[in-house]
Amino acid sequence: MRILVLGAGAIGGYFGGRLLQARRDVTFLVRPARAARLAETGLVIKSPFGDATLPAPPTTVSGAYDLVLLSCKAYDLESAMEGIAPAVGPRTTILPLLNGMRHLDALDQRFGKERVLGGLAIAALTLDDAGRILHLNQNQTLTFGERDGSRSPRVLAIETALSGATFEAKLSEQIVLEMWEKWVLLATLAAETCLMRASVGDIVAAGGAPFATAMLAESIAIATASGYPPRDPVRERVRGTISAEGSTLTASMLRDVERGSRTEADHILGDLIRRGTGDSALLSLAYLHLRAYEVRRARGS
Repeated sequence: MRILVLGAGAIGGYFGGRLLQARRDVTFLVRPARAARLAETGLVIKSPFGDATLPAPPTTVSGAYDLVLLSCKAYDLESAMEGIAPAVGPRTTILPLLNGMRHLDALDQRFGKERVLGGLAIAALTLDDAGRILHLNQNQTLTFGERDGSRSPRVLAIETALSGATFEAKLSEQIVLEMWEKWVLLATLAAETCLMRASVGDIVAAGGAPFATAMLAESIAIATASGYPPRDPVRERVRGTISAEGSTLTASMLRDVERGSRTEADHILGDLIRRGTGDSALLSLAYLHLRAYEVRRARGS
């Protein structure tokens, strides 16, 4: 199976790199500067599951691919679709690993719904200043599936291609529900930690656990109204995550704010709020806070 990975950043570089390490037929579609660095230093992974240096990973894209792993930021989706378009042939399957749901609409419209799977990645990954991929925790799961829940021949073939490459490749028959469940967690965590500019543990120490729980209730209400109520064990796990005493956890979106970088606020919070029909005052306040940050960032202040 020919696999094209869009980007060799934290997510694409890690999962694509592990596949390349397992001798899969992998090519990275990257910008010229990243291609030059990869040619010079190789793709470097630092992980609790084993370090790896993959010399000169393939970056020359040619012809159509069987599978495209799409791991860009939401605000880069338009340019990403332009980039992968020449590699999409009659039998290409696209597996997006973006958070939220709005990207599915854009991909469906551009390439056809029949080409686009549901997918999500669970792993704490980042790039350091040298372009190395740093794996920060024990999670490394790539979950995917047909959005109608079927075990089609193509997802079974993809399961085979992705298995045996260090990380867990999980074929799900409830992938859209799992995407919503992750969205509920990420939106609540982003809203909580970005609005307070603090870690979960610091917010709890300041007496903010009820505030975090109220934000979670708003997120769950939107998911439920959309037809994807999170399962009870997931609710409890998320509730524990966003209100854990002593936790140093923050959303990656807060780290973006602290670096002065662009955020995915519209894709993660704005789109969630727009899908709601009830009260989402706390989420809306957090979203307004991030929009104001983006206005200031664009102005250069």
